[in-house]
Amino acid sequence: MAQQLKRMMFSSVELFCLVAENESFSKAALHAGVSPAAVSRSIARLEKHLATPLFVRTTRQVRLTPQGKMYFEECKQALNQILEAEQQLKNQKQQPSGLIRISVPTPYGHYRILPLLAKFSQQYPAIEVDVQLTNKNVDFIAEGYDLAIRGRQLSDSNLIARQLEQAELIVVASPQYLKKFGIPQSIEDLQHHQCIQFVLPSTGKNVPWLFNSNHKIIEYQSTGKIRCLDDILGTITLAKHSAGLLQTYRFIVEKELQNGELIEILTKFSGTSRPFSLLYPLKKHESFHIRVFIDFLIKELKPQAELI
Repeated sequence: MAQQLKRMMFSSVELFCLVAENESFSKAALHAGVSPAAVSRSIARLEKHLATPLFVRTTRQVRLTPQGKMYFEECKQALNQILEAEQQLKNQKQQPSGLIRISVPTPYGHYRILPLLAKFSQQYPAIEVDVQLTNKNVDFIAEGYDLAIRGRQLSDSNLIARQLEQAELIVVASPQYLKKFGIPQSIEDLQHHQCIQFVLPSTGKNVPWLFNSNHKIIEYQSTGKIRCLDDILGTITLAKHSAGLLQTYRFIVEKELQNGELIEILTKFSGTSRPFSLLYPLKKHESFHIRVFIDFLIKELKPQAELI
């Protein structure tokens, strides 16, 4: 009997919410596929159970009482949680599928994202991923992208941003260059060296170098005869072939530092970084296969995120 009563109360709560949303017994009955009389009896049982009136009924209008408004807000929240739990269970049973289009900066794509895609594909074989490697900002709607990863700060307030990591910046050069031109000992010494420039596609300007001097971040406009546009990996090739000094992300040149092709310098001014964030419109998180991909990236890149 107790279980039957609980089931009756739950059904009455659902009908109560329909009446409150539609402000009509007849419209609620139509949505629920029952008679208006059945809705009326259900609400009466609920009011008796709660010992309080939930609606003010007139010939023209049905409106909530103050107690009814409070009860409606609580019931609506509870029902939404139940629906969300049901959807999560359904999602666990179904195999996520669909196409994901993501735009990623060239270096972050090569060194962070592309190495993860084989693992993702094995876990979710029904999901296809199109990756665009570019340092240019994308228009999500016009160009049809679901996700993007970008460095630096978020400027579009209509996008959700999940920071993936703070990527450490260092200054490097080839042993041959340093042997020929010497090792700079201070930031001021850079004016006597060739500094390889990377031009930011979104602004057309050289990316400034960042240094940490006595716990103060200094932005330095370096100069050099060679500038690299669009593909930041081109600056690594230039540095390895003794074209000059280069400030870049540590994760890009770890291999070159280990094998001696490049040497880290100006270490006493290190300690600066730039953020990389995953960007997406809010509605994209509603798609199951995209949410799966977002969760996968956050989990896999957690070691980097924990350094933030």
